[in-house]
Amino acid sequence: MTETHVDYQLSQLDQLEAESIHIFREVASEFEKPVLMFSGGKDSIVMLRLAEKAFYPAKIPFPVLQVDTGYDFPEVLACRDSWVNRLGVRLVVASVEEAIKNGVVVDDGKTSRNRLQIGTLLHSLEEEGFTAAFGGGRRDEEKARAKERVYSHRDEFGQWDPKMQRPELWSLYNGRIHEGEHMRIFPLSNWTELDIWHYIGQEKIEIPNIYFSHRRRVFLRDGMLLSESEYNPTKGNETAEERTVRFRTVGDLTLTGCVESGADTIEKIIDEIAVARVTERGATRGDDRFSEAAMEDRKKEGYF
Repeated sequence: MTETHVDYQLSQLDQLEAESIHIFREVASEFEKPVLMFSGGKDSIVMLRLAEKAFYPAKIPFPVLQVDTGYDFPEVLACRDSWVNRLGVRLVVASVEEAIKNGVVVDDGKTSRNRLQIGTLLHSLEEEGFTAAFGGGRRDEEKARAKERVYSHRDEFGQWDPKMQRPELWSLYNGRIHEGEHMRIFPLSNWTELDIWHYIGQEKIEIPNIYFSHRRRVFLRDGMLLSESEYNPTKGNETAEERTVRFRTVGDLTLTGCVESGADTIEKIIDEIAVARVTERGATRGDDRFSEAAMEDRKKEGYF
């Protein structure tokens, strides 16, 4: 009896990649009209790379959907367009601005554009008739996301009930839905932030340059460094100054903070994250700071 050659043993990243690719293929074969939710951030870009591998040499058999708050970082939108053009996938943009104009969501002047994404997303999923939506949530990212399974059922109102989740024994997924319902699918459920960065380095994946250390005018608000812009002016005694920073996550620029960092390469970012004790959302996402259950409340309403 011959022993297994060491070259045939999968690394941790190889195992994670194989699992995610299996999930993509499973969903493509099981659901009539899937879509990949694509923010242009590192997690959704890794998802797009995995989808590319899952169906190569054929094209990705579903479109990508971005919910545009109108306050996205220009560097992120540029990277999004680069990926879409290279892969030749259809891009569906659900605009919060258009949703406000059309009365789909109501801008009361107090609710953030990030929360207005919920109604905008649900309207787009219903309008396009999507039956499954891939999301980039990871279980180490936020405690509410750790509660969710790979297949996450959404009712006819697009809402999630954590008490009604389906078992996934032996990685067998139940994708049965009734008319008007859909599934959220999370291929990165077993990945960590470090896994994502190791994979980006291994695959030499193009990501927005704001993930790397750079000089930027920022100001301090509620314990976070926010980027100065026309959409995000300083208030009261706030003073903007130029610092060397980078972003650990990207989103609505009025709520997404950066961290002071000199990490200008993937290797340095990996070293930095390896000793971090706060997740990227906990450190730099203002929309998760409203309450202990802020993310879970939004997810129950239909958030990513």
